[in-house]
Amino acid sequence: MNCEVIAVGTELLLGQIVDTNSSWIGEQLATAGIDSHHQVKVGDNFERMRTVLNHALERSDSVIMCGGLGPTQDDITRDVIAAAVGVELVRRHDLVDRISSVFGGRGRPMPENNLRQADVPEGAEVLPVMPGTAPGFKVEAGGKAVYAVPGVPWEMQQMVEQCVLPDLKQRAGITAVIKSRTLRTWGDSESGLAEKLHDEIGRLDETGECTIAFLASGMEGLKVRLTAKAPNEAAADEILAAEERIVRGVIGDDVVFGVDDQTMEFAVLDALRSRGWTLGLAESLTGGLIGARLTAVPGASDVFRGGLISYAGEVKFDLLDVPEGPVVSEEAVTAMARGAARLLEANCAIAVTGVAGPDPLDGEEPGTVWMATLVDGVVEANRVKFPFDRERTRQFTTVSVLNNLRIRVLAGR
Repeated sequence: MNCEVIAVGTELLLGQIVDTNSSWIGEQLATAGIDSHHQVKVGDNFERMRTVLNHALERSDSVIMCGGLGPTQDDITRDVIAAAVGVELVRRHDLVDRISSVFGGRGRPMPENNLRQADVPEGAEVLPVMPGTAPGFKVEAGGKAVYAVPGVPWEMQQMVEQCVLPDLKQRAGITAVIKSRTLRTWGDSESGLAEKLHDEIGRLDETGECTIAFLASGMEGLKVRLTAKAPNEAAADEILAAEERIVRGVIGDDVVFGVDDQTMEFAVLDALRSRGWTLGLAESLTGGLIGARLTAVPGASDVFRGGLISYAGEVKFDLLDVPEGPVVSEEAVTAMARGAARLLEANCAIAVTGVAGPDPLDGEEPGTVWMATLVDGVVEANRVKFPFDRERTRQFTTVSVLNNLRIRVLAGR
């Protein structure tokens, strides 16, 4: 069984929107054991869309068309699918009622245009999950299935997970379960991790019980994805748990900071919470990025006391007792960490100062960063020189200093 993905929308071709939907669908298909040999993007043009769909039906067993199910004139996916299979569009009154109820629940009148979303190809099977106003549907075409799902990511994902994937697996006769677990790492390179795991990857190549893959994710670190195939979910979980222990033992818990969707800030807050410690910040270069990431985690308030954005030198001197002199220095960042812990009455503190660019400061080149962590009164500071632009310097500083604190808290020092 192979499934082609067609992403619909002129905005995708113009680069106004990045096509994350196709990559997400591709990942889900792979996890489900369904091949995807082609992914195509096409603009909102009837003839080009029909040509792309016909080609897909010639070379693939099934097709997922994503996007073009809205209420406007350029939303023509339903029209193209109907033409491709040789049927007319019919208006489903049950869908009219469902779409109307969505608007009624929001206390707004429904524009007449939205009735177009209740039009589906004759004989189509409407997907039972409908998070928004756009119904998804499935059409049979010569023994092959065409699935239409919205382009809005959260709507599409629910339909694919709950409706499309189970149907595809049933059509393919897939009974085995394929599951993945992603270990999120910071502080090592992709080649470094691959070298450390070389022997284990070789062992898995022979046994076939699991696979290891690497995914570079920028400021979110390097991801090590473990994938196992088993007769059922419990067996797959058992394989993944065993392999996770092996991988952690090889690369170390100081490098692995989270699993699956766990972020660096989640890991830091969790580590602090387990010891009953609190955290305060003094940010200069990052301008509040560290605090923003921490407060994005639900429940952060029981650990995070607050932060001071000491961007101007005078604020560092007057509020945080930074000694007069260069503000991009070990002395400055150490005083900032101590000042944050004192003013915010926190057990732990993070401080950062540096030169984001584009111009030098205090004789230091752009990319120069001093970062410090304070744990139970003890400050550790270090200097790094990032080879990035202004924004990436700020982002990598944020994750790096959070990781420094995480390692110290786990070590209890």
